[in-house]
Amino acid sequence: DVQLVESGGGSVRTGGSLTLSCVASGFRERHYCLGWFRQAPGKEREGVAALDSDGETTYADSVKGRFTISRDSAKGTLYLQMSSLKPEDTAMYYCALKTFCGGSAWGATTSYSVWSQGTQVTVS
Repeated sequence: DVQLVESGGGSVRTGGSLTLSCVASGFRERHYCLGWFRQAPGKEREGVAALDSDGETTYADSVKGRFTISRDSAKGTLYLQMSSLKPEDTAMYYCALKTFCGGSAWGATTSYSVWSQGTQVTVS
C-alpha cells in the first residue's frame, strides 16, 4: 500500500518561511499527481499546489509567488517551500496522491485516493 508521511510543520512569525516534506512509500506509479492541501478551522479543505509526473506545477492564487512545490524523486519526497507566510496561511496541511492532476480539477479533494496524516502550520 502507498503511504504518505509528512513532516515539517510548526509555528512561525508573519513573513517567515517553512518547508513541509512528504515521503511516499510503496509508490511505483509512472504517472502521478501529488498535491498539497490545507484546512483551517471551520473551513473546507482547499488545494494549495500540485505537481504531476511531467513536472508541471499548479498553484492556488492565494499562494502564487510565495509557495513552491517540488519533488526529489531519488528520495521519494515531495516538498512545499513556504515563504512570506501570513496568518491566513494557518491551517492543517496535507499531501495527497492521485493518478492524474486533471487540469482545473487538480484541487478536487475527493479525487485523491491517498492522504497523509496532516501537519499543523501556525503563523502569528
